[in-house]
Amino acid sequence: MKIVIAPDSFKDSISAQGAADAIGLGLREVWPEAQLIKCPMADGGEGTVAAVLAACGGELHNAEVRGPLGDTAYAKMAWLPDSRTAIIEMAEASGLQLVPVDQRDACNSSTFGTGQLIRFALDEGAQRIILAIGGSATNDGGAGAMQALGMQLFDAQGQPLAPGGLALAQLFRIDLSELDPRLAEVRFDIAADVDNPLCGPHGASAVFGPQKGATPEQVQLLDHALGHFADHCAKVLNKDVRDEPGSGAAGGLGFAAKAFLGAQFLPGVEVVAELVGLVEAIEGADLVITGEGRFDAQTLRGKTPFGVARVAKQHGVPVIVIAGTLGEGYQALYEHGINAAFSLASGPMTLEQACNEAPRLLRERATDIARVWKIAALIS
Repeated sequence: MKIVIAPDSFKDSISAQGAADAIGLGLREVWPEAQLIKCPMADGGEGTVAAVLAACGGELHNAEVRGPLGDTAYAKMAWLPDSRTAIIEMAEASGLQLVPVDQRDACNSSTFGTGQLIRFALDEGAQRIILAIGGSATNDGGAGAMQALGMQLFDAQGQPLAPGGLALAQLFRIDLSELDPRLAEVRFDIAADVDNPLCGPHGASAVFGPQKGATPEQVQLLDHALGHFADHCAKVLNKDVRDEPGSGAAGGLGFAAKAFLGAQFLPGVEVVAELVGLVEAIEGADLVITGEGRFDAQTLRGKTPFGVARVAKQHGVPVIVIAGTLGEGYQALYEHGINAAFSLASGPMTLEQACNEAPRLLRERATDIARVWKIAALIS
């Protein structure tokens, strides 16, 4: 029997590799001779670098960068030397997890550190750069990242703009003369799990600004500032990508990557699936087990279980989900290749308990699933 184990990480609890290992241990209790193929997964958010390295090797590089509020941060980047591919998880340099809750500042946070990571990848000789852009603390339209790569932004008095999205309202002139010329020689792919435009009621500021510390009044100011930035970008580039799907991802970093780097927007789970060889792993499999922290209707927007199920469905392989929580509307996934879903918890427990005991709970649920599957095989 061939079983593919392809979970995402369980946020604040266990990595994708750890989850795959725990599920594998549970399955071994019932199927000791089964062929278990572990493919740790991610959807472009936190954990993407770790999942890729766990599944396909490569090197982990570290760089000192500027964090979202200007403090020093130490960010990791995955490097695949054979294909000269860098996987940059922007949350490493500009992520929400780097900022304490009481210091989150959507108006002044910057993606400058992410731009520094891109420059680091260029220095390594990257021919392809994959930007995994989930989990950002920023709302600057990617302006900070582009400044780190040589773009200059000036106000009406000819002074450089301060960091952050709110300062973009004072933008008067964009100067691209110092933009790193190596950018034109690299293929950029955006790996993300959202398709929001840059501005408007479904844009970066309105949808994601509040979780990054923006008040309702600041959301309006930021939305206006990003629109003003997009107006100036359209003038210098003779194209406008603000309304394209994904431009609002990561506080508008998707917009800058599309506009200035020619990046392609790809569902994050599809990018990771390509890198870890998920399609090849699923071919000829009897069962796929995937999972994530919360499995609900939002999973349909491109989260890992949905992406894994799409691949498995093409090969006629059933899929079972193990999730920390089964949220509202999860049953809708049964129409998209998911055959069954199980909650991690074995009884009443706090979130902290569930997170701490995730390896044991995953192992036990996997054993339970295997036992039921074995019984069903006998009956049929």
